[in-house]
Amino acid sequence: MSFIDTIREDIGTVKTHDPAAQSDFVIFLSYPGLHAKWMHTPEHWLWNHGARGPARVLSQVTRFFTGVEIHPAAQLGRRFFIDHAMGVVIGETTVVGDDCVLYQGVTLGGTGKECGKRHPTLGNNVTVGAGAKVLGNIQIGDNVKVGGNSVVVKDVPENCTVVGIPGRVVRRNGCRIVEETYNRNKHRENMPDPVEEQSRLNREGIRKNHQRIGDLEKQVADMERQLSELTKLVEQFVQQQQKR
Repeated sequence: MSFIDTIREDIGTVKTHDPAAQSDFVIFLSYPGLHAKWMHTPEHWLWNHGARGPARVLSQVTRFFTGVEIHPAAQLGRRFFIDHAMGVVIGETTVVGDDCVLYQGVTLGGTGKECGKRHPTLGNNVTVGAGAKVLGNIQIGDNVKVGGNSVVVKDVPENCTVVGIPGRVVRRNGCRIVEETYNRNKHRENMPDPVEEQSRLNREGIRKNHQRIGDLEKQVADMERQLSELTKLVEQFVQQQQKR
């Protein structure tokens, strides 16, 4: 497919996904997500042909003008669309399938300083919502939807919807996954409760005070017993002295 055909196909993709899209001319001029994707083509070519320095420099120029950072080595499929296209980062070993859509603030990144394949692989027809992070060398299956602001760090099967931090599957093949639904009560049980913690400390303090009071009562009882014995001895001594 020629570059002109790719541009026409991408403009058609925008019309499919964005109800606010207007004429082809306006789309061509005003969608930085398309500009970033189109500029990635020569950047990727330069990278694959050994001109990695110029490829990186050109990618940073693209980042400056579009707000999208795509590593020249990343592999992008056909009809790939970045909507709103600000703050999107796509790492070096990322692979994106056909018909995928990313929204603003998405990161397809790594989780550390690993070498080799360290970024995600997206299947076909994957949608990643605004602010979501897909991290590490993981596989995202076809037709997956990732909710906005989710953080996905594990493989996701095809035809699933993933939400939350960390990402969890809540739908598969259109059906809700009950056993994987987020249990808020369980989550709350695992969270620290400052009121309960203070109550526990108060109970512990009361228990220790009761123990101390009990020890003092025993000591007082012993002292009273000793005093009583001493009193008896004194009385006996006085009686003996009076008899003399």
